[in-house]
Amino acid sequence: MAGPKQQQQPFPSVTAANIFVPLAVVLMLWLLGQSPPPPPDRYSQFLDQLQGGQVAVVQIGADAIAYALKRDRLPVDEANGQRLGGLEPFRELHTTVPVPGDRALVPLLRQVHVRFAAVLPAPTPWWNTVLSWILPAVVFLGIWMFMARRAGGPLAVGQSHARIYAEGQIGVTFADVAGVDEAKAELEEVVDFLRHADKYARVGAHIPKGVLLVGPPGTGKTLLAKAVAGQAGVPFYSISGSEFIELFVGVGASRVRDLFAQAKAKAPCIIFIDELDALGKSRTAYGGMVGGNDEREQTLNQLLSEMDGFEPNTGVIILAATNRPEVLDPALRRPGRFDRVISVDPPDWKGRAAILRVHVKAVPLSPEVDLEGLARRTPGFVGADLANLVNEAALLAARVARATITMADLNEAIERVVGGLEKKSRILSEPERTRVAHHEAGHAVVGALMPGAHRVEKISIVPRGLAALGYTWQVPFEERFLLQEDELRGRLATLMGGRAAERVIFGKLSTGAGDDLQKATDLAEQAVTLYGMSRLGPVTYERMQPSMLDATANPRRAMGPGTAERVDAEMRRLLEEAETSAAGVVRHNEAIVRALADELLNHEVLEGETLRTLLAQAALPLSA
Repeated sequence: MAGPKQQQQPFPSVTAANIFVPLAVVLMLWLLGQSPPPPPDRYSQFLDQLQGGQVAVVQIGADAIAYALKRDRLPVDEANGQRLGGLEPFRELHTTVPVPGDRALVPLLRQVHVRFAAVLPAPTPWWNTVLSWILPAVVFLGIWMFMARRAGGPLAVGQSHARIYAEGQIGVTFADVAGVDEAKAELEEVVDFLRHADKYARVGAHIPKGVLLVGPPGTGKTLLAKAVAGQAGVPFYSISGSEFIELFVGVGASRVRDLFAQAKAKAPCIIFIDELDALGKSRTAYGGMVGGNDEREQTLNQLLSEMDGFEPNTGVIILAATNRPEVLDPALRRPGRFDRVISVDPPDWKGRAAILRVHVKAVPLSPEVDLEGLARRTPGFVGADLANLVNEAALLAARVARATITMADLNEAIERVVGGLEKKSRILSEPERTRVAHHEAGHAVVGALMPGAHRVEKISIVPRGLAALGYTWQVPFEERFLLQEDELRGRLATLMGGRAAERVIFGKLSTGAGDDLQKATDLAEQAVTLYGMSRLGPVTYERMQPSMLDATANPRRAMGPGTAERVDAEMRRLLEEAETSAAGVVRHNEAIVRALADELLNHEVLEGETLRTLLAQAALPLSA
């Protein structure tokens, strides 16, 4: 059997560094050679010897003075000695540095009758002059070329900075995406067009030129775009909208032209523009200055022209993502450009379970882990939150050297993601712990009895995050997309439960209810201005989306001062009724509130059967 074939070593490539680095070394050595070290300074000693009659002969140069002493003279018959100016031979010459402007030296030499001579400066070689002008220029040119090559060439300013992924380099398919089945179904048509374009051409169908993915942050818009490219097996150009915008007007438009030129050369392919709102904001949202020579507007105009100009973009599909669709220019969303808008919404509990199954493939799970139960306990979580949840649980397991991830790790990870890290170093005084315990007990009792409230899973007086001194963890029984009026009022009462417990138990309030009051005020404002659940009637005073014409516009509609006062009065009424209702529940169940607080003071955390048993004894007062 023949051995492995030896590969021939390739010749080293000639690069700018191979040429200009040696030239730079030569230049430094030459510059060092142009400035030899000065001779030792013996000028004062030379003057003393001159006045003492010890000097025999002196040779004066521009940079140094050479002289010989009388004692250093050799016999005349020795012809191999050094001669100075054709005079007698001497054994050695001494040197010193002349003092500029010393005009008394020549009179002194004449006074002591010492022979002296001047040395003509040596002529500078022609190559020395040439090198002094050309070599530095060559070195600087080489450095500039090297830096320009690293940056993409001297004309790279107007070139596109898109990352190009060839076929097979993406590594993401639809199997890696879960929880967004509707969006996947819409995008599968795009994949099918890229694979079987002839099927659509036979019936005269045209695939959408642009697909806009809209959804909150973390829902998987970028992952969906990668999955489309990976599933279709075509080149994928990825760029952020902010990378088009530069200081100089016209650079962004040039980059748009270069990006589409590259994409057309590799068609069929996909161009993905992330954070489209950085590039495609409405052209009328500039404080009344419509038109002008703005860089963002120039870039947007070029993008609009490339997407729906005279030249068709055959085989080039544009995907874009944004979480601010309300600020986009209307010309971007018209048919012929981004003519298909796909909403990527936060997943329901089934979608969250599917996302968790994708993320736990690479981690070892304990058999008791219930992913569906975990999905139900994480309402509002999106794909990025769930990925972070699994990673936090893995870190907790690794911290104690556990081989598998348990359900306790996942529950603790939920609390870390929602509330932050435990702050056990934040030591509360005993009166503060007592107040916090009764505050959280009030939340739990009111929350367990109010309509529309969630199931109370856990109460803790361990500080978490930046300011939370305790928390009550509630989990919804089911996914809810609508709230009835009594349920909204029940949530207001639950938020006011901690404040009501402090008032009933201690007779005075504290600053601990500040965050609850902020959330309750926001909810009451929405009830009055958005949902029409007040005495003001079925009128909405709040816009669902900011104004397209002015990004700084007030989200509320214009209203008179009398109406504004009535809105504030209705908000105050709702909050006062919620606090009164919560206080009535706390008074009726004061013994249970105190029992819950005692358990919290003893154990800091209350959950499970003990919590359910105590809360099961609570009841609404007859007045409710």
